[in-house]
Order: sequence, then C-alpha cells, then structure tokens
Amino acid sequence: MANNAVEVDIKKLLEAGAHFGHKTSRWHPKMAPFIHSKRNGSHIIDLTQTVAALDSALEFITQTASQGRQILFVGTKRQSKDIVKALAEATKMPYVNERWLGGLLTNQKTIGGRIKHLKDLEANMASGDLSAKYNKLEIQRYQEEIDHMNYLYGGVKEMASRVGAVFMFDITHEHNAHKEATKLGLKTIGIVDTNADPSLIDFPIPSNDDAIKTLQLIADYVQQAIELGRSKIKAPVVDKTEVAEAPAEKSEKA
Repeated sequence: MANNAVEVDIKKLLEAGAHFGHKTSRWHPKMAPFIHSKRNGSHIIDLTQTVAALDSALEFITQTASQGRQILFVGTKRQSKDIVKALAEATKMPYVNERWLGGLLTNQKTIGGRIKHLKDLEANMASGDLSAKYNKLEIQRYQEEIDHMNYLYGGVKEMASRVGAVFMFDITHEHNAHKEATKLGLKTIGIVDTNADPSLIDFPIPSNDDAIKTLQLIADYVQQAIELGRSKIKAPVVDKTEVAEAPAEKSEKA
C-alpha cells in the first residue's frame, strides 16, 4: 500500500475470479463499457476497468474515513454475510447482513426508538435490574427479545444519524438499501455485475458479485482504505501555552 492510496493488484482480482460475469442472456446494456468479451455463454469483465473503478471508490472511502464519517455496509446474500460482518467489526462501521429493514435510513425516528429500546433492555439486563424484578422464565423471554432485536438491529446500534456513504456488495440484491440511500442523497458505492445498471451508483465497481474470494478481496481493499483514511485524521491541537502554565498553577496551590 502506498502512502496516499490503496494499491489494487489486477493479478489478485484475476485469481479471485472477479472477471467472471453472468450469462450473456442476463446482461444489462449499460454494462457494455465494462465487458471485455464472452466465454462459454458468459460475459467476461474488463479488469482494467475494475481496477480504475476500485481506485476511485477506495479514494472516496479513504476521504470519507479521514473526515470521521461512517460507511454503512450492506450485504445480505449468503456469500457476503460473513464478509460484511467481519469487515464492519474490523473497521467499527455499521452494517446490515441479514435483511434490510424498511425505513432504516428514511424513518430514523421509528428505527431509533427500537434501537433505544434494545439498548435499554441490554443495560437493564447487565445491571441486574431485570433479574431483581422478574422470575427466570420472564428473564428468559427478555433475553430472547434482546437476541431477536440484535439480529435485526445489532449492526446499526451505533450508526450515525446520517452516514457518509452506503456500500452494497450486490446492487441488484440490495435494491431497497439503494432506494433509501438515493432518496436521502447519500453517496453510494456498489459492486456491479454484468446484470446490473452501473449508472444507478455513484461509485460502481464492475466485478463478479457472487464469488466469495472476490468479495473478500474487495472487502480487504476497503478495510485498507478506511484504515488509511483514519490515519489522516488530525489529532486535536494542544495549546502549548496552557501546558507550560499548568505546572506553575499547581506549584502555587501546593
């Protein structure tokens, strides 16, 4: 990785199978500029285009992270669930990897109320307040409610009221997330396979969106971009005059 950018390796993309698109019968015409050729009835993605697109997306991710803003990761397909959760937890970013809840972005009053309820339940459970008031069966039901709510909201418990961007690991599968993000004017980043419309996304990444190796490689690049961005966050400026005067004040009080 260079000092100012994440270096994308086209050979690693090739090895991960990022170039394998869908069957030619399932293609989206707007993906034509990103298609290299056809092979055995399927489209082959031009990886030079993928590298260029990834460079742009990663640069934006780095910039967003350097501003201290969050990126919401969305990947509810079987292939991406674990990858999304691991990436989000490693970078301390919000995520959705089970199912998209309608209004997650556009109806924050309701969603925020549910998350507050979850946090209150967890706090009361941890403090022993619930066990002091209820019997074992009732406590078990409260725990089941907590577990269910964490299944739904666990990845977004610490999400900001307005995230810096939404990253989708399959823009066709995550169309509800895309719809809400677009409605709010949020920047969108997404992996677009040959069956998707890249014009819908601010930062489209033409790539296979089904291969686990490909998704993991892209997630690794994204993590590097976030870490690079955070390394650029400036530390608070300390007033040296106040620091110098502090010991003198202590000696006067002594």
